[in-house]
Amino acid sequence: MAMGFAAAAAPPVVASVTGSPGTVDEQKAAGVGILLQISMLVLSFVLGHILRRRKFYYLPEASGSLLIGMIVGGLANISNTQKSTRRWFNFREDFFLLFLLPPIIFQSGFSLAPKPFFSNFGAIITFAILGTFIASIVTGLLVYLGGLLYIIYRLPLVECMMFGALVSATDPVTVLSIFQELGTDTNLYALVFGESVLNDAVAISLYRTMASMRTHPSGQNFFLVILRFLENFVGSMSSGIGVGLISALLFKYAALGVENLHNLESCLFVLFPYFSYMLAEGIGLSGIVSILFTGIVMKRYTFSNLSEDSQRFTARFFHLLSSLAEAFVFIYMGFDIAMERQSWSHVGFIFFSIIFILLARAANVFSCAYILNLARPPHCQIPRQYQQALWYSGLRGAMAFALALQSVHDLPGGHGETIFTATTSIVVLTVLLIGGSTGTMLEALQVVGDSNRYHQLYEENSDGNDAGYMGQNYDEGPSTSSKFKSKLRDIRRSTSSFALLDKNYLTPIFTSRNGDHNDETPDNSPSADKELTVSRGPSDLEEHD
Repeated sequence: MAMGFAAAAAPPVVASVTGSPGTVDEQKAAGVGILLQISMLVLSFVLGHILRRRKFYYLPEASGSLLIGMIVGGLANISNTQKSTRRWFNFREDFFLLFLLPPIIFQSGFSLAPKPFFSNFGAIITFAILGTFIASIVTGLLVYLGGLLYIIYRLPLVECMMFGALVSATDPVTVLSIFQELGTDTNLYALVFGESVLNDAVAISLYRTMASMRTHPSGQNFFLVILRFLENFVGSMSSGIGVGLISALLFKYAALGVENLHNLESCLFVLFPYFSYMLAEGIGLSGIVSILFTGIVMKRYTFSNLSEDSQRFTARFFHLLSSLAEAFVFIYMGFDIAMERQSWSHVGFIFFSIIFILLARAANVFSCAYILNLARPPHCQIPRQYQQALWYSGLRGAMAFALALQSVHDLPGGHGETIFTATTSIVVLTVLLIGGSTGTMLEALQVVGDSNRYHQLYEENSDGNDAGYMGQNYDEGPSTSSKFKSKLRDIRRSTSSFALLDKNYLTPIFTSRNGDHNDETPDNSPSADKELTVSRGPSDLEEHD
């Protein structure tokens, strides 16, 4: 994988039989570049292992990779090899979007634990779609108003909205690793992880919608923006789900699980995600959104149709690709920051952008939590401490960085460079400061380990489980039971209806097992590292969205 990174990063080397001096120098430079990249990846993984083993939460793995890139980039910046070193890492943005992000996004969908995800599905969808839309609009409007008041560098409204869309993409991989280590409640983990997975898909659809509105200014209309966003998002989601279901039927009826066809089975399984990605891109939709939902569907239905050997191999393979790509992304970000590729002429824009995204994140989390709590019974409401943990977990990472890279080409007159600099600064700040202080924050909020009083509260009020909860008479009680609350509760009941549809129809049709199939990854699968590790009774999970 590192060889692939280096091949794209290094300039093309023309094979020469005679071995001209120029060709020899380029080959030597490419070799040094490959060695440097592999060395940084090895150092990143070794450092992450040591920090995890010593339970040092102030420098998570992503922060370590970022610092390694910054240190190496700083050394290259003051040496005489800056120009050649820049060429080693100067891979194109299309390589970044086509080969680095897809395995990360697919693994995010593929590693979802089905029970916590679907039992909290209503809350996750609310935070991911409505919340991301709120955060994007609030950020864009605050940046635009700041420009009108001459507080910060002024950008056109559509470009402000593009910035709000790209910077609303969260990547709490650092926070989630600490959640697992400290033993956070399953439902809080599911909310943070599920929101971040779908949030990336929503953010990229919003960004592309705003970018298309910029290129066609005659059609700037709020309802048209929403319509185009829904068209792109729903179309991409449908494409990904369709490919995933086709793969499930193929592996169910093709009888590839015999011993001599395990390699063929694994190869076909690995190819389907990229088929989904390229299909969506080819018809003008979002490949990232498509491959995300392909991952969710393939884990839910296709994975159980594989042989045990293929299950182990594919789980390890995608986990490996995702880990390498994620580490390389953070290393590259650190290296790029140290090589001074940014435009630091508008420091005020960067400073106020950080404040604006914190305010927008608060508007996202607390407003959505308020709406959700209207539909939940008292013992299942999202506590204030959980809401604060959700707000604090809104790190920015690979997706925001990729879209910021894209904005450099999409926006003229230095606007893209300004947005790129602001975004990289936000990524560094959130990953290093917020990621490093997450453990202290969770302990202060008392939502981890034995100090999590809300975990006990849920268990004490969950004796009735599904029957008692779903059978509760919502019409009883004071006049606060308005029509709006009734609508929200109807939506909640629809999530349980989907669970019954999945159990009674979808699972028997698309899997080779009748009834409940194995939702979890095999115990020896590395992808279980990203599964929920907090032990709670299955009945506790069924009460939530």
